[in-house]
Amino acid sequence: MSWHREASEIELRKQLSKQQGGEESIAIHHRKGRLTIRERIDELVTLGSFEEHGEGAGFAEKDDSGAIAEFTPANYVIGFGEVEGRRVAVGGEDFTLKGGSPNGAGLRKSVYAEELAVQFKVPLIRILEGGGGSVAGSGPRPTTVGSPVFAEPRFKIIADAMNQVPVVSAAMGPVAGFPAGRLVASHFSVMVKNTSQVMVGGPALVERALGVSLTKEELGGWKVHTRSGIVDNAADTEVDALAQVRQFLSYLPQNVWQLPDRLSSSDDPNRVEESLIDIVPRDGRVPFDMRALVALVVDVDSFFEIAPDYGHGQIIGLARLDGAAVGVIANDCRHFAGAMTSEGSQKAKRLMELCDTFHLPIVNFMDEPGFMIGPDAENSACIRYGMSAVAAAVQSTVPWANIAIHKSFGVASAAHFAPNTYKLAWPSWEMGALPVEGGVAVAFHREIAAAEDPLAKRRELEEKLMQNRSPFPMMESFAVHELIDPRQTRSKLCRWIDWVQPLLEELKGPITWGMRP
Repeated sequence: MSWHREASEIELRKQLSKQQGGEESIAIHHRKGRLTIRERIDELVTLGSFEEHGEGAGFAEKDDSGAIAEFTPANYVIGFGEVEGRRVAVGGEDFTLKGGSPNGAGLRKSVYAEELAVQFKVPLIRILEGGGGSVAGSGPRPTTVGSPVFAEPRFKIIADAMNQVPVVSAAMGPVAGFPAGRLVASHFSVMVKNTSQVMVGGPALVERALGVSLTKEELGGWKVHTRSGIVDNAADTEVDALAQVRQFLSYLPQNVWQLPDRLSSSDDPNRVEESLIDIVPRDGRVPFDMRALVALVVDVDSFFEIAPDYGHGQIIGLARLDGAAVGVIANDCRHFAGAMTSEGSQKAKRLMELCDTFHLPIVNFMDEPGFMIGPDAENSACIRYGMSAVAAAVQSTVPWANIAIHKSFGVASAAHFAPNTYKLAWPSWEMGALPVEGGVAVAFHREIAAAEDPLAKRRELEEKLMQNRSPFPMMESFAVHELIDPRQTRSKLCRWIDWVQPLLEELKGPITWGMRP
């Protein structure tokens, strides 16, 4: 007796799983402008490289003869694929089945996604569109019901994955409950404008519990969560979102036991940009474009910004120097003069933790006026989050280079230096405990108040102290390694990136606590 009948059933189940929620459900999904999970995977990975795991998982109803009469696939698709020649684990909910709310096998497969990535030490890409648990249950019979959502191994493997392999999540439609938790438990996240929303509970649940009526977009759309910090970036389309996923991964290694690939670069490491000599105005009250400055220093078109709409006083991202991947932190003086806010502190800290986890050197372009002051800063616990960023910096294990561009005042400056930081400074650098403009009013308030013309006296004192803010004494005392012509910044950093390569080799492996959500 052969096993042809069983083999045929296995193949039939696989074919039926490809039908997902059926033609009508798929058509409705397409009319909403969204791809199915299988179409998204095809768009993400190299054509023909996807190797699915658990194709036949699901629930089959059989007729009296034992033949399959109806088959409901697991509504989570998982497998291996290749992205730019690298193996990745990729998975996501099938929204055409129960709106992505997990059925039993689907829930088990979603947990297996992290297990697969950790076991084989490959990046994990989640393509999210679905809800959490449902009061209707997760399957038509008890055997299809998974373990409780609070099961310890489920959450431990999520944390373990973040400590060992790159984890990236893309929200392609409504994402609620546990999938929303998975979204934030990532090293990078992106959502599609106007078609994806992220929330703990949807509008119906919010209205029932709180009496507040909101649309999905008002509750958790891209304008809400790129500003809240829940999601890093927004994308115009699903194709754009997946392109951002690929670009982010290009800067990271396969896992913490490896280093990122150093790409061959056609950009001259000794390239000189004349515009850097006057990019910082002599009048310190006039803002300048820090993003343009960063772009002129790093390899051409290599800067990938993360969370541009959150923590506006800080700029973070990934870039390359002579082909080598680096993390970038910078101040944006066009927002709060670049001051460190509570949100900006958390944003900078996340970049530090990302780079520590995957052993990327950090380049810090400093224009730091200090921690933000005022009632909003106090109400948002600015100093607590600021000191958390300082702690992350001083405990960082990767090489840092700091370029003192303009200002470095107060305790917040400590968030720009790790142990053994390579310190460069521009002639435009000013430093001290407080900015002169505010410090004079505090330190000399009696003298100013007693003057015949208090305003003139304050200006006199400010001008006198400003003359003492020259960076040349810092160079003379070797308080910085080098005071440089701004046009030399790229060549100096490209040489530094060569120096640190042997140090990075020694750091490979997991750190005690990696990046957390």
